[in-house]
Parts: sequence; C-alpha cells; structure tokens
Amino acid sequence: MDAVFAVLPVYFFILLGFSAKKIFTNQLDEKTLVLISLYFFQPILIFWGLTKTPINYELIASPFAYLSIVLICLVFLLLINKKIFKERSDQSVYLASSLVGNTGNLGIPLGIAIFGIESVAYTSIINIANILFIYIFSVYFFAREQFLLKEAIYSILKIPAIWFALFALFVNYQGITINKHIYTALEMGAYTSMVIQLLIFGMYLFSVKIKTIPWPLSLQISFVKHILLPIVGIVFILYFTDLNSYVASILIMELMVPLAVNNVNLAALYNCKPFNVAASVLVSTALFAILLYFNIEVIKYFIK
Repeated sequence: MDAVFAVLPVYFFILLGFSAKKIFTNQLDEKTLVLISLYFFQPILIFWGLTKTPINYELIASPFAYLSIVLICLVFLLLINKKIFKERSDQSVYLASSLVGNTGNLGIPLGIAIFGIESVAYTSIINIANILFIYIFSVYFFAREQFLLKEAIYSILKIPAIWFALFALFVNYQGITINKHIYTALEMGAYTSMVIQLLIFGMYLFSVKIKTIPWPLSLQISFVKHILLPIVGIVFILYFTDLNSYVASILIMELMVPLAVNNVNLAALYNCKPFNVAASVLVSTALFAILLYFNIEVIKYFIK
C-alpha cells in the first residue's frame, strides 16, 4: 500500500500541468518548458545522480545490466518494427519510446516506498543509464524524421546531458568533493527537473482525446514496455548476472515502470508525433496503475 501512495505526488503534478494548460490554453507554450528542461534542468539531474554515491561494483553492474536488457529488446524491435508499422514515423515512435521507462520521476519514489531510502543510489544510477539510452538511441530515432543520419548524430552531440554525464563520472571517479551549498543547489535543480517533466506531460495530456488515441501504436508500445521488457529482464537477471536479491529487485522494478515523460519532450523537440507519444504514455501509465499491485507482488518474490 505504501508503494501505491508513493506515486500519488507524481499524478498530482501531472494533473497540475493538465489543469494549467486547461486554464491558460493560449498563454502557456509547453515547448518552452521542454527546452528549459532538456537544456538546463536535466543536465543538473544527471550530474546530481552520478555524484550522489561513490562508485562500487553493484552501482556499476546494475546500470550495465539494465542497458543490456534494453538493448536486447531493441535488437528484437529492429527486426519486427517494419512488419508491424508501415509509416516510418510510427516506426520511429515505436523504436524510440517503447523501451524508455519513467525510472526517475516514478522509479525513485517507488523505490523508496518499497525498498527504503537505501535504494536511491541504485535507482539514481539506473535512471542515468536510462537517460543515456534516451540521448543516444531515442534521440536518433526521433531525430531521423527531421534530419539525415549525419545531422541526427550531430544533434545527439549537441544534447548537453551526455557531456554532463561524462563530467560527473570524472568528478566521482576522481573523488572530487562538492561543496555542500553547491550540492544543495544541484539537488534543488534535480527535483525541479522532475516536476517540470511531469507538468509538461500533463500539458500534453490536455490535448489528447480518447477518440484520437492511436490505439494500435499505443497498445504495441505498452506490450513491449509492460510485458516483453520485464520478462526479458527477469530471465537475464536470473541467468546472466550475480546481483544480490536486493539490487535485482530494484532493477526489475525499474523495468516495470511506465513510459517516461522524456519521450514527449524529445518527440516535441524533433516534431515526431508528440501528441501520439503523449497518448501512448497515457495508455502505459493507466496500465501501470492497473498492474501496480501485481508488479509489487512479483518484486517481493525476488526479494525473498
């Protein structure tokens, strides 16, 4: 039950963004918030997460396991996406968003509710792995609708999150101490990033109508996110890793969370059907709420 209540603040800020757009329809421009989030606050979130805990084996192994599971699924999707969707833009949305979970805004508080405050180090670094996947693979698939391959790669290099991640790893590895006042500012920026992303999601949801939801696309994406990815993850963790049950359970939880709001950010940034992406995130979030109790029971089984 604690886990259910832990996600309530997430839905509160989504509803707040939805309400704000409803009241100030013409005055609010969600793309402005997208740019502020992507280029200012998310780099702060990444730097804060990667400097929060000293590097050790479990912290290194868990994000690598997460990325391995996601990449295995991505290879499978690359083989089948053209058979499922005829339009290239739908293929791009499918490949870019299906494997990107809400590991930060939802995964971190859910981890605290289920596993305690000790889980923050692991959920944070898994979230960083998820963000790296977003800014390398998802950015490419979204950007290829607007740019050629060379231009898409160049657009990836312009995303500051990658450079902030590399800098944070350097700072962590070198053991450079961050002034407590600076760290407080970073923490404020990190949480601001999470709130802004939820507000953006709520604002896009305002424009989503039930009748206009692309159900074939949304349901195919949700199948990958809520069925395929967790199953592949469980099999991979059981047979190809030596993670202890605590970290393995956290990793499984992060694989089960719904689609990330970041999908909407990038789709809007590169004009790749952002409202279809927002609709797919809405469907995924609704399914997650329905499956939440079952998912928690599965996670508890692995804790034993």
